[in-house]
Amino acid sequence: MKQTAFEKSIDPASQKMLEKAENEGIETAWDRYEKQLPQCSFGQLGICCRNCNMGPCRIDPFGEGAEKGICGATADIIVARNLLRMIAAGAAAHSDHARDAVLTFKKMTEGEAGSYGIKDKTKLFSLASEYGISLEGKSHEEVAGELASALLAEFGKQEGPIQYTRLSLIHI
Repeated sequence: MKQTAFEKSIDPASQKMLEKAENEGIETAWDRYEKQLPQCSFGQLGICCRNCNMGPCRIDPFGEGAEKGICGATADIIVARNLLRMIAAGAAAHSDHARDAVLTFKKMTEGEAGSYGIKDKTKLFSLASEYGISLEGKSHEEVAGELASALLAEFGKQEGPIQYTRLSLIHI
């Protein structure tokens, strides 16, 4: 069933653009979505697996069909694998944004980032401590420089855990 612009978005500007696109015959993501209907119910539930060459496998959520994939994975394992693969792919695809932020932070510590500055020294010192950076006898600029180098090193780390994944937002 074709949705109206109002059903597709609550934003008035988006609604106007969707109507304009429809009137001008411009295909939108909504049009492509509607062409995919009905979507696979196994895929919507996250219980289909294409991770190896033995499948694809799909698990029956109602207990009337297969309860495990060929490899023995249950629905819970398949959902968890799919979620972790999506997270890993997203992180890999967008880690350059984090790297750019760290490079800007490093330039700031070198006085080359315009008006950027440190606004929360407590947070700086807390994060530096998490990275094992000594604070004793150092200015906040020196600590920030060492922290920038430590953060940058995370992007090329070949062994051991990435330090930032050990941190909780509660502790920062």
